[in-house]
Parts: sequence; structure tokens; C-alpha cells
Amino acid sequence: MNTENIAPVKSSERYVILDALRGFAILGICMANYPEFSLYTFQSSETIKAMPTSGIDHVFRYLLYIFVDGKFYTLFSLLFGIGFSIIIANAARKGANGFQIFYRRMAVLTVIGFLHLMFIWSGDILMLYALLGMLLLLFRNVSDRGLLKVSAFFLLIPVVIDALTAFFGIRLSAPAVRAQWHYCNLYGITEENFGYWLRDAGSYKEVFQFLVQGALVRVQEFVDGNRYFKVFGLFILGFYIGRNRMYTGLETRIGLLKTITRLGFLIGLPLSLLYAWSSMNGHPWGNAMHTLIYTISVYPLGLAYLCGICLFYLRRKEAKLWSCLAAPGRMALTNYIGQSVIGMFLFYGIGLGWGANVGLIQTEVIALLVYIFQILFSRLWLFGFRFGLLEWIWRMLTYGKKFEIRNNVRA
Repeated sequence: MNTENIAPVKSSERYVILDALRGFAILGICMANYPEFSLYTFQSSETIKAMPTSGIDHVFRYLLYIFVDGKFYTLFSLLFGIGFSIIIANAARKGANGFQIFYRRMAVLTVIGFLHLMFIWSGDILMLYALLGMLLLLFRNVSDRGLLKVSAFFLLIPVVIDALTAFFGIRLSAPAVRAQWHYCNLYGITEENFGYWLRDAGSYKEVFQFLVQGALVRVQEFVDGNRYFKVFGLFILGFYIGRNRMYTGLETRIGLLKTITRLGFLIGLPLSLLYAWSSMNGHPWGNAMHTLIYTISVYPLGLAYLCGICLFYLRRKEAKLWSCLAAPGRMALTNYIGQSVIGMFLFYGIGLGWGANVGLIQTEVIALLVYIFQILFSRLWLFGFRFGLLEWIWRMLTYGKKFEIRNNVRA
């Protein structure tokens, strides 16, 4: 493959709004993931009720289901699909084989995701993104109308699957569950110590033992939640947005942005209240109905976030907010994995050991402080460097050549 004339997108070619949206998504992902890092998610209802912050935690948990859960990975997945379209367009414009570049990019991301999953945090999403991303090329010649139909199909099919599995009494994730408990029994992880294992871990070996069974829990979550269908449907929609370059000339799309924002909030917000109630009460109407509520609440509200931010950007283009959001967005991979490393240090026994000792509201305050730190770190880093550290490594492995990382050195 000839790589002489190909390179990553230059800073001058980047769109601030895409980086800002990505940075905003990183905030939501941190808020969604840290209750698991702090081990709050693993605590029994009795332990949670005994916490001094239990009352406000209960309210805040509702708020997270309403405003955070699912909405930010929706946004992140859409941006991934948009990024795919940009990679292909950039390579094609320079006369390179964009398909080979993309597959190499996804292969490297698969490895990064696997390492993250097995050695840092079992809640990884990168590996799934990379594997599903490889399928996007199959739809590169599908018409715009066809892309929207395919996206709708993948976003709605989880409702049908949950209805069928409930009707036939099947649990598709049963093999993963059995494998998980095999490793739990092997390492001595029980229901009683599950919520405290990582806090009490005195060595990385014990952390790794939990991560092994955790990887299988992640498989269970993907299967039970039909996550692969949901993510791929969002990828397709993001590819549609990117192929039509809808992130450019936003001024000409104000009407569309306003319509989607209004409808998104009008539909998504009240239904998110229902989704939160269903989540907090164990899906009383069954998994199929819960998934339907998820579908018609999360996606509209996620799109409302995206379009609403674009409208605010058009009104306040000169605001410092955008550079603050864009900095962590330009280093999204580094910051995503960085959140995991920081989470390990703060909450696990091999670090400060705060896990299982903090309530939900305290966890989210910590998540916000971590994100503020990442904004400051990213701005400082990008003052002297062109890429985030992991973005730099990812690019060099993708393109098979070295790129100068420093800003003050001509590439």
C-alpha cells in the first residue's frame, strides 16, 4: 500500500464542532462509567441504603437514567460513524486506498480495545466499535434512503429479539454467564465479596482475576442488551450524516437542527422519565417493553443533545467553551483510557482504595473533577503536541510510518 501521500487529518482541517461534541461525549461517558469504577454498581441494596448519601443518591440515580444513560454512547457512536466517512473521504481525496487504511485503523483499535478490556477495565467499548466498524464498508455504496432504513432496522431489531427470547424462554447469554461463574469459582470470587474484591485487591494479580470474569460479564451485557445491533445502527446513521457532510455549513441547516432538537426533547425527555422508572423498578413490563422504551427515549434525546449543541455553537462560536470541550475531544482515545487508569488508581486496592466507600453523588463529583483535569491536561498537552499520546501511536501503526508529535517541529 502506498502511504507516501496519506496522513491523518491536519489540525487546520479539523472541525471544532466535531471535536467539541466528542469532548462532551467523553464527559457523559465518564459520568456513566464511574459508578462501576467506584464499585457502587456492585453493592447490594442493603449496603446502598446504609450509605449516608442514600437519599440523594436515589434521586441522582433517577437523573442519571433520565439524562445520561445511553445518551452519550449514542452520541459517541454517531461520531464514530461520522469519523469513518471522513477517513474514507480524506484517503480517497489523496489517491490512497482508503479501505485498506480503514481496516488497518480498526485492526489496531481492536488490539487497543482488547488490552483495555483484559488488563485495565472490563467495561471496554473500543473492541466492539472496532469489530463492528469493519462492517461499515459493506454499506459504502448504499443510497442515503437505504442507509436510513438499515439504521432503523438495527436500532429496532433488539425489541423483536427481546420479545422472542421472552416468548421462548431463552437466555442467549447463558454460555457467557456459565463461563463467568467458572472463573469466579476458580479465583474465589463470590456473591458476598463481588462488590469488594477490587477494593480489597492487594496486588494486580487479584485485579486481573476480576477482569477475566469481568470480560465475560461484558459479553453477557452485550448479548442481553443487544448492544452490537444498537451500536451498528448508530454507526450507519453517523455514516449517513458524515457522507452528506451535515457537520459543515451548519448555518444552512438551522431549521433542521431546531426541528430535531425540539422533537428530540419533546419525545425523548418524558419517555426518559418512563425509562428511568422502568430501570429503577426491574423492568416490570418485561425486557421487550423496556427495550422499546429505551429505543424511543434514548435515541431522540441523544439526537437532541447533538443538534442542540450545534445550535448553541452557531450562536456562541467565539465562546471559550468550545476550545475547552474540543481539547479532550481531540484526544478522545487517550482520555477514554485515561479515565480507566485514573479510576483504577482512585478506587481499587492497588491504588487509594476508595471503592465501595463512596455514594453515587460523591462518585459523580469525582467523575466531574476527573473530566475537568482532563480538560486542563488536554489543553496543556496540545499546546506542545499535535496528537494525544495514544492517538499518535494509533496513527503511526495505521499508516505504517512515523509522525512528528511535537507542534514546533515541521512534519
